[in-house]
Amino acid sequence: MLTFCLPKLARSYGYELVIPPLLEHLESLLSGTGHALDLKTFKLVDQLSGRTLGVRADSTPQVARIDAHLLNRNGVNRMSYCGPVLHTKPAASQAGREPLQLGAEIYGHSGHEADLEIIALALEGLQLSGLQGLMIDLADIRLFDGVVQGLGIAPLSENNQRFLMHALSTKDVCAIHDWALSSELFSAPHITDTLVALTTLYGDSSVLKKARQCLPDHPLVEASLQGLAWLNDYLQKTIPSVNVGFDLSDLSGYAYYSGFRFAIYADGHPDALLRGGRYDEVGAVFGRRRPAVGFSLDLKILSNVVSGQKKDSSVFSICAPWLEDDTLKLVIRQLREKGHSVACVFPGHEQDERELIYDRELKLINGQWQLCLI
Repeated sequence: MLTFCLPKLARSYGYELVIPPLLEHLESLLSGTGHALDLKTFKLVDQLSGRTLGVRADSTPQVARIDAHLLNRNGVNRMSYCGPVLHTKPAASQAGREPLQLGAEIYGHSGHEADLEIIALALEGLQLSGLQGLMIDLADIRLFDGVVQGLGIAPLSENNQRFLMHALSTKDVCAIHDWALSSELFSAPHITDTLVALTTLYGDSSVLKKARQCLPDHPLVEASLQGLAWLNDYLQKTIPSVNVGFDLSDLSGYAYYSGFRFAIYADGHPDALLRGGRYDEVGAVFGRRRPAVGFSLDLKILSNVVSGQKKDSSVFSICAPWLEDDTLKLVIRQLREKGHSVACVFPGHEQDERELIYDRELKLINGQWQLCLI
């Protein structure tokens, strides 16, 4: 059901369905931003050409190429996709190596209106799946760049950047202090204090005000905080049932995202169900650097989470006999239109229904078809 309802929802927002190929020449899959996917990508040799092929590990680089070359429009493109990808290693503890990836992306608009639409579509899709207690976590990759530039420690060497990003993301204050003692870059006390303060900037919208007080005055910092505040205000007004949180030192996907990023969680599930954000550089390698924002999720994980949640007591799983009875067919159709699941038991398989789990069954009582407890 999720495989159909979520793409249908995207279509209702005006998104065109695209179906990128599962197997491509490796250089096409790993162009530009796609190089970060190299270790995730299965590779094999084409028996016809002798060239190396790859099984896609992510659909976004392919969608960027569709935007750049196949569609090649000047205006806004909205695209959605749904299909399997293959990973050499699971991306998370609950993930498999063959996710069923569903995503939606907008190309051609750099304003926060596109960011908000992507978030709204993602949240509505998860709510449509029956999930409750949704929480969205917002951050912005530009904040890190603004902080290191504002502190005067940019450009960082690759090793320094890797260390600092890891320490900030894991909120390892001891590692930051130890590094400050061993590195001339961070010898100034105010630099260490600012980096440590950045690890404390998580929670509700009050952290945005706190960030303005303790982070350097830099255009990238201000742009990041303004954008996050704008998104928060609109989400609070339009989707008040969703909790909005911030983690300003979370640098997940730094090499991939170019601006704001988000993750959505549900009650009782520790890992993010959906991730997304802005990645304006993704199409540059194809000759069209266009603003881009989107999200993706694994339908397999989402299906497991949805099935594990408390079942809606107003929706039944029903078995019914298979009969040439127009009245029975009408009753079944009406039940299905109300959202109930009705399975017809074929002749000769009446005993098989015991192997399945049903809440109710349709029985003919006094000339009327009625729902009865099993």
